[in-house]
Amino acid sequence: MQDGSLDPVELVEEALARAAAAAELNAVVHLDADGARKTAATHDRSGPLAGVPVLVKEIIEVEGLPYRCGSASMNGIGEQDAEIVRRLRAAGAIVIGLSHTHEFAYGCTGTSNRVGPCRNPHDPTRMTGGSSSGSAAAVAAGIVPLAIGTDTAGSVRIPAALCGVVGFKPTYNTLPADRVFPLSQSLDHVGLLTPTAADAAYALHALTTAATGPTHPGPPRLGIVTNPEYLQLSPAVSSAWTAAVDAFDAIEVQLPDWQHSFTTAANLQGPEAVANHSARSHDLYQPDVQQRLREASLVQPAQYERAKNDAVRIIAQLDEVFQQVDAVLTPTVLTIAPPITAADTADGGLEVRKQLLNNTRLANLTRHAAVSLPIPADGLPVGLQIIARSNEQAAAVACWIEAQR
Repeated sequence: MQDGSLDPVELVEEALARAAAAAELNAVVHLDADGARKTAATHDRSGPLAGVPVLVKEIIEVEGLPYRCGSASMNGIGEQDAEIVRRLRAAGAIVIGLSHTHEFAYGCTGTSNRVGPCRNPHDPTRMTGGSSSGSAAAVAAGIVPLAIGTDTAGSVRIPAALCGVVGFKPTYNTLPADRVFPLSQSLDHVGLLTPTAADAAYALHALTTAATGPTHPGPPRLGIVTNPEYLQLSPAVSSAWTAAVDAFDAIEVQLPDWQHSFTTAANLQGPEAVANHSARSHDLYQPDVQQRLREASLVQPAQYERAKNDAVRIIAQLDEVFQQVDAVLTPTVLTIAPPITAADTADGGLEVRKQLLNNTRLANLTRHAAVSLPIPADGLPVGLQIIARSNEQAAAVACWIEAQR
C-alpha cells in the first residue's frame, strides 16, 4: 500500500464484490459501499492497516451505520464510533460494513438473528458457530482479511474453529469494549478474526502497539490438556487433534477443574446478562435468547458473589500451570460444524451448545489470551486452542505452530 503497488480503491471494490458474491452466507448484515468507497478514494496510504477492508460485528457501534445487535427489538443508528472502530480507522483500515452476530451475542451457534442464520462457507447447510458468526464466515469466504468480533464464552474462537480461520481473544481489556453492547462485563473481550496467526499478531500490534514477537528463543514449552472433559471429541476432531499434538514435544498438564470453572463462568455471566437486558422488552427477542435470559435469572445473588471469589482462585490455579509451560493446547470445539437444523431440535439445541462451548469458557473466566488455530483435517475445519498467560506468548506460540506446517 505504502509503495503504491496496491490501491485502496481496488481493495475496497474487490471486497465489496466478494461480499456480493457470498451474500447467501448472510455473513454481512450491512454493507456500507458508499462510505467505504469515499474513504478509499481519499486514503493517504498511511497506517499499519492502510487500506485493509474490515468488517465489524454488529453489536459494536459504528457512527452512521445501523446499530441493531442482530435483534428485531432494535432499529437504531450508531451515534459515534466505538473505541475499537476509532483505532481501526486511525491505523488506516477501511470499514466496509457490519458482520452477523447471534442476537445480542447471546448464543454460540450463529443461527438466531433478525435476518436469519449465518451459513458456513465450507457447507452452507452447517453452522458457523457464534456469536461472532459473520466475522468468521466473512474471513473464511475471503470477503475481508480482518474482522472484529467479541468473545464472552468463546464467541471468537468457536466460529473460527468451525469456519477454519484464526480467532484471537487477547487478554481482558486489551481491545476496549466501550460502545460494545455488553453481555457480561466480567467476561466480555473484543477479539480478531484473520486468515493466519501472523495476520492476527500483526493486527493486534497495529491496534494496541503491544509487542507480539517471540518471547523466548527456540521452540515454546507446550502443555497438552489431560482433563477428560476437554477430550470428549467427535471422530473427525479426535483424528485431527491426535495428529496435531503428536507432532509436538509437549508435556501433559491438568487445567483447573472443568465443572467448577464452567459453573463459575456461567454464574458470573447470567446475572450480568439479565441486568444488561432488564430495562428492555424481550417480546421481539429470538426464542433461544429469551430462554437463555430466563435461565440466567435463576442464578442467585449469593451464587454470583461466590463466583467472583472462585474466579480469583481459578486464575491462580491456571497461573501455576503457566509456571511449567508457555501455553496449554486443547481442541477448540469438540465437534465439526453441526447442521443449522441442529439448533431447532427438541432440546432447543442444548446438546449442540454444550459441544460448542465446552472448551472455551475457561479463558474468559481467567482473562488469559486464547487463540483458535485451524489444523489439518479431512473434511470440515477443526480448531486447536492455545491458552497463554499473555498476548505476546499466545501470538508467539500460534505463529510458531503455524510455521511448523
